[in-house]
Amino acid sequence: MKAEKKVIAALNKCYSIAPLTYQGAPHFLVAAEKVDRCILFDEDGNEVDTVWTEPGGVMTMVQVPGSDGQFLATHKFYSPNDSKEAKIVIVTPVSKGNWQVRTLAELPHVHRFDILERNGVRYLIACALKSGHEYKDDWSSPGKVYAAVLPEDLSVFDEEHPLKLQVIRDNMLKNHGYYRVEDEGVETAVISAENGVFQFIPPASPEGEWEIRTLLDTPASDAVLVDLDGDGEKELAVLAPFHGGHINIYKKQEGRYESVYAYEKPAEFTHAIYGGMVCGRPGVIIGHRKGDRDLLLFTYEEGAYRSQVLDHDCGPANVYKYTKGGKDILISANRETDEIAMYILEP
Repeated sequence: MKAEKKVIAALNKCYSIAPLTYQGAPHFLVAAEKVDRCILFDEDGNEVDTVWTEPGGVMTMVQVPGSDGQFLATHKFYSPNDSKEAKIVIVTPVSKGNWQVRTLAELPHVHRFDILERNGVRYLIACALKSGHEYKDDWSSPGKVYAAVLPEDLSVFDEEHPLKLQVIRDNMLKNHGYYRVEDEGVETAVISAENGVFQFIPPASPEGEWEIRTLLDTPASDAVLVDLDGDGEKELAVLAPFHGGHINIYKKQEGRYESVYAYEKPAEFTHAIYGGMVCGRPGVIIGHRKGDRDLLLFTYEEGAYRSQVLDHDCGPANVYKYTKGGKDILISANRETDEIAMYILEP
């Protein structure tokens, strides 16, 4: 597969990426991990607007379903060692260069979150990397997973009137990884932590309980479910351990996920992950931030799992893939080189 690269912007410690439908057209957002801009781009990679210049610390951004450009974002998560003041904000476009930012929920150490829908009800699911922090590299307080029904009208929430969240899973040490996966027609969350990989299924009604399935009981940093070999059952692609250097693919055998493939090279500080269709076939795209700092593609061809380097020495933090004009396009926040890159993918 070929990957034609174009650097579309420079952004210090660029990190989070998210699609955004705005003014009736597809766009995407890229925001910084440190104090820097959040930039709105059109699908061609042209800069459209600056959403904010500070405070930054953006780990996740998610559009409010059905809205015209309104989205939620984390603010003030600058690193695992500097995330006590992290929170989730509501961002609403007013006019060019004017985006209103209000607090949805104060949630220290919130790292990943998402909006899942089931049976017409929206659920906010939020993952805190840890629950407390007193000194550098303090992991003595494991993270948690929170949830709440997200009303359609978000205008009632602000710093004085935050959304109330409920803990649905605690004791999640190094609660880092998140990926939305549709499973049997239901939007679910694959969440990775030191104590394993879990699938969270929203309740069928707001009165119900979240279902939590253990997919793997070994440490993981990120994971995604995708059917690579086309046998009708999704494999589990896993980056491990926390910010670690191993990439493995697991298949379910007799009800348990067993490793069937391991990437043969060290992939230090694995981080970026995408699972889905790539140029007409299922694939997993992974980026790592130290060592070779590669952008990698994993596929299943001729009876074997295969890897390919799409770009070298770029250090991706996160990636986002979409299709435009029949071509697959990958946006990568190459954090270690401060570049927002667009890759046009061709078979």
